[in-house]
Amino acid sequence: MSETSSKKLPKAQRRDQLLDIAQTIVREEGTDALTLGHLAERAGVSKPVAYEHFKTRSGLLIALYAQIDARQVKVLQEALERTRRRLEDVARVVSRAYMNCYTSVGPEWHAISAALKGDEEMEAFQQELLDSYVALYCEAFAPYTNLSKEELHLRCVGIIGAAEAISREMIRGRVEEAKAASTLAALIIRGLST
Repeated sequence: MSETSSKKLPKAQRRDQLLDIAQTIVREEGTDALTLGHLAERAGVSKPVAYEHFKTRSGLLIALYAQIDARQVKVLQEALERTRRRLEDVARVVSRAYMNCYTSVGPEWHAISAALKGDEEMEAFQQELLDSYVALYCEAFAPYTNLSKEELHLRCVGIIGAAEAISREMIRGRVEEAKAASTLAALIIRGLST
C-alpha cells in the first residue's frame, strides 16, 4: 500500500485519486482489467472504499468518462470564448479541440467509450453525452448558419459521427492530427454553409 493511498483523504480527493488510477489501469492494462477490486488494490484502499465511490463497474466507467469529458468540454468552451466570430474560425476551434482530446487523453478514450456499450446504464449515459455535445455544437454554430434548428441539429449529429470516424483514423496512425482537424473543419464549413 502506498503512503499517499493509505492516508485518509477527503471524499472528493479520494474520488479524483481513484479516477486517476482507473485511467492509468485502462492505459496500461485495458478496460477489461478495470474492476473495482483491482482499482482498490492499485490505490491501496479497501474494496468497500471503491464500491462506496462508484457502486458498480458501470458506475466507475461512467465516472471516468465523465471526468475526462468535463475537462475536454471546459477546454473547448474556453477556446470558443477566445475565437473570432466566424464559421470558419469556430469550425477550426471545434475540430482542433476534438482531435486534441483524443491525442491528449490517448487511446484509452476510445477504449472507455467502447466499454460504455456494455449495459443499459452505460448506453443511456453515452446517449446523454452525445446529446450534450450536439447541443453544444448547435449553440456554437447557430449564429453562422441559416439552417433551421432541426436541420442544424441533424447536421451536428453528423459532424460528431464524422469527427468520431476521423479521430479513429488518427488514433490508428493513418492521418496526422493537424490533417484530421482540418478535414473535420472543412466538413463542418461545407455542411453548415447555406
